[in-house]
Amino acid sequence: MTDRPAPWILGIDSGGSGLRVALARTGGAGRAAAPAPVGTASSGRPVRTGPAGIDAAHLLELALPRVRSLLAAAGADPAELRIDTVCVGAAGMATLGGELRAVLPEAFARELGARRVALAADAVTAYAGALGERPGAVVAAGTGVIATGTDLCSWRRADGWGHLLGDCGGGAWIGRAGLEAAMRAHDGRPGGSAALLARAEAVFGPVASLPEKLYPRTDRPAVLASFAPEVAGCADRDPVAARVVEEAAVHIAESATAVCPGSEGSLVALTGGLFKAGEPLLAPLRRELAVRLPHTRTVPAAGDPLAGALLLAGRLARDALRLPRDPALLHIR
Repeated sequence: MTDRPAPWILGIDSGGSGLRVALARTGGAGRAAAPAPVGTASSGRPVRTGPAGIDAAHLLELALPRVRSLLAAAGADPAELRIDTVCVGAAGMATLGGELRAVLPEAFARELGARRVALAADAVTAYAGALGERPGAVVAAGTGVIATGTDLCSWRRADGWGHLLGDCGGGAWIGRAGLEAAMRAHDGRPGGSAALLARAEAVFGPVASLPEKLYPRTDRPAVLASFAPEVAGCADRDPVAARVVEEAAVHIAESATAVCPGSEGSLVALTGGLFKAGEPLLAPLRRELAVRLPHTRTVPAAGDPLAGALLLAGRLARDALRLPRDPALLHIR
């Protein structure tokens, strides 16, 4: 028998708005819930992306001081300042994570004594945070949309291709469709919406000057997505806005259907800021999911991607991980 505490685990969530870090013990990690963090820290600076992909040195520069501060704040004995298992969930890991996969395992072993390192796409940590290790599908929707599903044997992904090639039904898609309807009303073309024209002018000023305000910007998807709440807000009184939101619900349901396992009892969870639009979007989405996926049950997301990173780290530390490995989506060293 020993009173030695359970090993430390670390979860890292790296995305477009910054980096978050959570420290926990392995004890209490279960299939459907992440271990409770003893401390969290964040940076508002996103990890840089360069010619080689996501910059591993910059991620370490942001993460390591915060990890050491969390360990110190938790009162860790200097003799046990070792992280057993690390899980990094990063936006772009699947396509831009080559340098992270090459550098981070050895770096975390050297700097933190890590025995195992999991490098996951943010869609995978979103899945783990939302559903744990149960089969089903998770749709993460904000500016864009990506759906991830697993039968616990392999992963499936749909959309997440960016606002020019996809992200159908996401915030940028809704905002662009709403602004198109505003421009149609301005021109007197069919399909226009006077309500959306009024909201566009309230937000952006005269719509005739909107192209010069929008096209030069590098954050066009975010600007388009900023109009999505206006579209949802008009949906209960304007048929054009309602049609845009209903079409978005169809697209989101199509992505969920493309990745969801066919087994009875599979779960579907929705996560991300787009769903704060509420019933104008959720009501038609529930109807679509009921028709397309009658064998599933829609459940609230249990946690966010950072909780998912902790769950993956905790399960891996106990040699009990059930989610499937994948060279691009869930790489383990």
